Amino acid sequence: MVGIVPTMGFLHEGHLSLVDAAHIHADVVVVTIFVNPIQFGPNEDLDKYPRDFDHDRKLCEEHGVDAIFAPGVEDMYFDNRSTFVKEDTLSAGLCGARRPVHFQGVTTVVTKLFNAVLPDVAVFGQKDAQQALVLKRMVRDLNFPIKMIIAPIVREADGLALSSRNKYLSGSERENALAISRSLFKIKSEIESGAVKDYKEVGKSISDAITAAEGKVDYVEVLDSEMLTDAGEKTTELLIAVAAYFGTTRLIDNVLVTPGSSK
Repeated sequence: MVGIVPTMGFLHEGHLSLVDAAHIHADVVVVTIFVNPIQFGPNEDLDKYPRDFDHDRKLCEEHGVDAIFAPGVEDMYFDNRSTFVKEDTLSAGLCGARRPVHFQGVTTVVTKLFNAVLPDVAVFGQKDAQQALVLKRMVRDLNFPIKMIIAPIVREADGLALSSRNKYLSGSERENALAISRSLFKIKSEIESGAVKDYKEVGKSISDAITAAEGKVDYVEVLDSEMLTDAGEKTTELLIAVAAYFGTTRLIDNVLVTPGSSK
C-alpha cells in the first residue's frame, strides 16, 4: 500500500501529523513538495511563499518518509497547457468565492500528483476543510481507487492552527490572531451544550471577536459539514469556518460541531 501526503513544503508539525497518519494506513509513504503556481491568484503570495527544501528533507527523514517527490514547474505544466480538473459545487463558496482560480488549481495538481505516484491512500488535513471535501468529491466522481484520510487540525499550545503562513505574522499579529481559535472554541462549546441554537448569531459573535482583536474578517460561515450548504434542521454536524486577515496575512481555521452533544 502506497500513501501520499501532498504538500507545498515548508513543513511543520501539522504536515508531519499527516505523515504519521499515512504510516498507519500505508506501507510506503511518499511526501510531495510542490508550490503549485496555478492555485495562486495574480495578487497572492506565490513569489514569497516560504520554501526550505533541505529542512523539509530532514523532517521527512526523521519521520520515516520513504520518498519525496519534488518536481519542478516545468515537469508539471506545459507552457501551452489547456486541460484542467474542476469541481463545481463544493468549491463555489468560502475560499472558492474569494479565490476564483484556487480550487481548479488544487484539483488539477492533485490529479497530476496522483497520476505520478499512483497511491492507494491519500492524507489531507482538516484545517483546509473545504479543500478536503472538494478532493474527496473529486476522488469519488472520477473513480480514483484511493482511500482518503482527513486528519485533525494540529494547533500550537495556545490554540493557533499551524500554517506555513504563520511566519508572516508579527508578534502582536500572532497574539491577536488567537481571537480566531478562541472564538471558535467558545462557540463550539456553547452550541454543543445547547446554550446557542440560533446559528445566525454565531457569525456575528465570531466576527466581533476578530474585529476587536484588530483583525479583518473575510468570512465566518456556519454550514452543513458534508455539503457546505446552509445548516438546516437535518444537519447533524456543523462546520464553522473562518478566514481573516491579521496584517496582510490571511489565516483560515474551522471547527466541527455536533449540536447538543454535550448536554
